[in-house]
Amino acid sequence: MSLKPASQDPRREKKLQAFDRLLTIMDELRENCPWDKKQTWESLRHLSIEEVYELSDAILEADKKEVCNELGDLMLHLLFYSRIGSETNDFDIADVLEGIAEKMIRRHPHIYGDTEVADEEEVKRNWEQIKLKEGKKKRVLGGVPTSLPAMVKAQRIQEKARGVGFDWDNKEDVWEKVKEEVEEFEHAKNADEREAEFGDLLFSLINYARFENINPETALERTNKKFIKRFNYIEEKTISQGRSLEEMSLEEMDKLWEEAKK
Repeated sequence: MSLKPASQDPRREKKLQAFDRLLTIMDELRENCPWDKKQTWESLRHLSIEEVYELSDAILEADKKEVCNELGDLMLHLLFYSRIGSETNDFDIADVLEGIAEKMIRRHPHIYGDTEVADEEEVKRNWEQIKLKEGKKKRVLGGVPTSLPAMVKAQRIQEKARGVGFDWDNKEDVWEKVKEEVEEFEHAKNADEREAEFGDLLFSLINYARFENINPETALERTNKKFIKRFNYIEEKTISQGRSLEEMSLEEMDKLWEEAKK
């Protein structure tokens, strides 16, 4: 396979200059700004999580300008962590970049080696098998972060299990499992059982979404945004009438809801 040489990228030099400029700014902030000087990995952690969610929002809104802005914010955080790592001589940004470069080469033997693959599914399976051979994760599910949101965690668990062949043969069987879980939920006898069965139902729905090539996190977030937009319409209409939502009947709100859908 022929790879495009970096020298053919007319903007390569400008990209390197921009990265070098940000590196310089990061160094200057760390050395001179009272706030930046106080930060640690721990203090930045929650801010980085927030930045990732802001990037996610921009992507869902298809706001390309904001995606660019949020990527910049996230990039600064990556440099910040690396700068802190360099201060204790543990690693610096060069180590970070060389590390990920070597990992990408190692995990893409169909690009940088002699391995042949038929499709993206085979690429995914090879990826998981290579990770296990590297020995950093002793178990197939060992690489799933414990702090992931439950829905995203379910997706990753299922994807990793699929990577070693533990999966359903077809989506029809998965849908039968969904219906089975609905029935079990309906027959649950107490609160604990209903919670457990509801969790099983959600897990099976996430599994089915995978077979339909639907990202359940994205699907649910789009529904959240749709609900917010329509509910805000109801609230704005109510306020324009000099009333409050508490004064509205359910029938009146339903009528406005239908208007919002148009």
